[in-house]
Amino acid sequence: MTNRKILLLFIFLISFIGAQGQTSKPTFDTAYVESHPEQINLRLYLSRKFTNFVLRVPDENHKYVYQPNSGLNLGVGITHQRFTLNLAVPVGFLNPNRYEDWPRFLDLQSHVYPRRMIIDFFGQFYRGYSIRNNFLKNSTENYLREDMRLNSVGVNFHYMFRGERISLAAAFNQSAVQKKPAFSPFLGFEVYGGSMKGDSLLLPSTENLDILNFNRSNYFQFGPNAGAAATLVFGKGFYVTALGSVNLSVGFAEWENRIEYRKWGSVPTYYARVFLGYNDQKFSINANAVYKNLNLIKVESFDQAVNTGNIRFNIIYKLGAGPRFEKSFRKINPMRLLKKD
Repeated sequence: MTNRKILLLFIFLISFIGAQGQTSKPTFDTAYVESHPEQINLRLYLSRKFTNFVLRVPDENHKYVYQPNSGLNLGVGITHQRFTLNLAVPVGFLNPNRYEDWPRFLDLQSHVYPRRMIIDFFGQFYRGYSIRNNFLKNSTENYLREDMRLNSVGVNFHYMFRGERISLAAAFNQSAVQKKPAFSPFLGFEVYGGSMKGDSLLLPSTENLDILNFNRSNYFQFGPNAGAAATLVFGKGFYVTALGSVNLSVGFAEWENRIEYRKWGSVPTYYARVFLGYNDQKFSINANAVYKNLNLIKVESFDQAVNTGNIRFNIIYKLGAGPRFEKSFRKINPMRLLKKD
């Protein structure tokens, strides 16, 4: 499947599941959550997305971290009638250390928060990685691998048992206002698959780790998870929201190092999120961080992980929409078009 087809499938799934989560009118407990889907939220933000590949050395407190040639993105966005669109690009003056003329990459992350549900999609297609010299034992230069390719696709789904009292949309895209502290446990599942590949062995020969070196790796994992979400509200509009979950993944991993290794097994992983800032009916300023740890099944001496994150700082201004704009936008809103009614 080409990247273009994967992208189209990814966008369809985001829109469809997000819309299905909103097919009924929201029934938040109004003592806890004040929802404003009729408002227009205009957003200016900075963000940094990344997907790191980590290789741990057995019996040593040392690891090699492959980092993509990503950077700080400057973006704008809008939220209205439960539809959110964000567009961001890396700006040169914010990224003086990015390598120029490296291959382009695509990092798709969507975090959808309907009432009672948490839905995450990941689609990373990175080209070009490096290991910083502080992770290397025998070199003072960064190790550059412009030829390295990493593809990773995954989905998380959670059901919140007390979702009528806690709004993650209020913390994430500010389409609601959390009025009182709340807590909810949740259960769900996740599925991930991906691959890493280079034109030659990926670890630098100066590190003398032939037993760990490889030129290709594939994985597929799935399993149940459980966690909890909590939000604190204090002052007039200030909030802190945190979520954490642990997962037991079952699946396989395989590596190629002259000989191909493959193994089925299980491994624990985790997911953490933090949102904090100020949010009222007219204005919001906030920061949030999303971090997914995906440990891979150990095969022989191979102990690796794919870690994905997104760090954002947002400034949001909220305004009312006129009747004419409301009516026109409702006709083209993807969330409405995908509803059964």
